[in-house]
Amino acid sequence: MSANAIPQVEVSTLADDEVLLDVREPNEYEAGHAPGAVSIPLGELRARAAEAAALGDTVTVICKLGGRSQKAAEFLATQGVTTRNVTGGTTAWADAGKTLVSETDAEAAVVAPSTPPPAAI
Repeated sequence: MSANAIPQVEVSTLADDEVLLDVREPNEYEAGHAPGAVSIPLGELRARAAEAAALGDTVTVICKLGGRSQKAAEFLATQGVTTRNVTGGTTAWADAGKTLVSETDAEAAVVAPSTPPPAAI
């Protein structure tokens, strides 16, 4: 599937409690994520594709800026999953003033990955 075939969705059109597939690294997710986000890091997606597909009729994928989620959406589409990519990722989510939650005691924030994310799935 070509990159252009994956629908792009703006944060402003998403519900605050939207179920999202967050493909960022664990430290990024723990630091701050959308309340309805489910964490499956990009490097684990191939092994956990069925789990991702079970998130809904259309899986909305998010990362930090939109690149990793685009790769994830393209991969899932090859597995027969209907997907869409969040333009601007979690950064756009936070910039839009939408709620971020943290899995730590620190204030929720969008952070860089602690290890380089995989280049491919």
